[in-house]
Amino acid sequence: MKITILSTAYPLRGGISHFIGLLFNELRKEHDVNIITFKRQYPSILFPGKSQIESGDTVEKIPTSVLVDSINPLNWIRIGLKIKKESPDLLIYKYWMPFFAPCFGTISRIAKQNKKTKVLVICDNVIPHEGKPGDKILTKFFFRAVNFFVVLSKKVQQDLINLMPNARNKFLSHPIYSIFGDSVDKATAKKHLQIKDDNTILFFGFIRDYKGLDVLLEAIALLKNKIELKLIVAGEFYSNEEKYKKLIETLDIQDKLFLFTDFIPTSEVKYYFSACDAVILPYKDATQSGIVQIAMNFKKPVIAANVGGLSEVVKNNETGFILEKENPQILAEAILKFYSENKEKEFIENIEKEIEKYSWKRFVNGIMELVNS
Repeated sequence: MKITILSTAYPLRGGISHFIGLLFNELRKEHDVNIITFKRQYPSILFPGKSQIESGDTVEKIPTSVLVDSINPLNWIRIGLKIKKESPDLLIYKYWMPFFAPCFGTISRIAKQNKKTKVLVICDNVIPHEGKPGDKILTKFFFRAVNFFVVLSKKVQQDLINLMPNARNKFLSHPIYSIFGDSVDKATAKKHLQIKDDNTILFFGFIRDYKGLDVLLEAIALLKNKIELKLIVAGEFYSNEEKYKKLIETLDIQDKLFLFTDFIPTSEVKYYFSACDAVILPYKDATQSGIVQIAMNFKKPVIAANVGGLSEVVKNNETGFILEKENPQILAEAILKFYSENKEKEFIENIEKEIEKYSWKRFVNGIMELVNS
């Protein structure tokens, strides 16, 4: 099958680029695949981070055509005509926010004029975490040009059905992120990060308000006189950094934290996950999270709020804990239980049994079953 993927991809950075790289590597084992990515993904005024470009020599440099301008309709027309002429059997998008809907919808409508190309979208979200007026209208504009939908959680599947009741869709679990290399032993990882403490937990990823870092900080304050514990916060602020600094000062937990708040290069990710005992996802809202799949790759237990599809991957009291959201007391109790009952070894053994369910081969097979159904 001839396949074109249009998405964030190398040389752009972040979880979606990593996802597309891994998907490309699996698809090209049996198909003719090319990737088109953005020369301008966001206008700089809308991008909250410091850089949109991947850095580091260890990043896999997958072949991409850097062509798409997210805010130039003339560019969309040119890209649509290019794909129409090349006539792939399948045009695949990764979709997570309505900002891209006009671009994707326009390109799809033009490309499909060849009467051959079908469109498949992999949905991280249907309704964004931080919604705005017009989101549903924009999303529908794009989705009406789509033939097949892959959803990564049951929550997203329900959102899709609510928006597009007749959508041809399939739920496929988010595969493991295996792009970050192998684990290193815990002592080596801690030495690399200059951490000397025994009990360490990890909050990883871009810091946005919906991810609940404030809830976790309050839980750490509740634990500071009950257990020797350090929290690693690793990720760039995409929300108001000063708000979190003030909370840390108010809670008087500066000495309980290691803050690594620049973007974490791909080559460094393994050290953060290898150094910790468990990964904490105190989200206030979610559909799914790629952080769970990174944790699973490194065989790390996850303590997560019961939102979105997190409980579909984290098995309560088997591979981690699933908790009531936005409750620092319950989160603190779960972290204390994790250590007092020595759950780490048991959870790791259970994670090892689960990993095969989340292979890229299984994911791609699921896509082909949907397309050929």
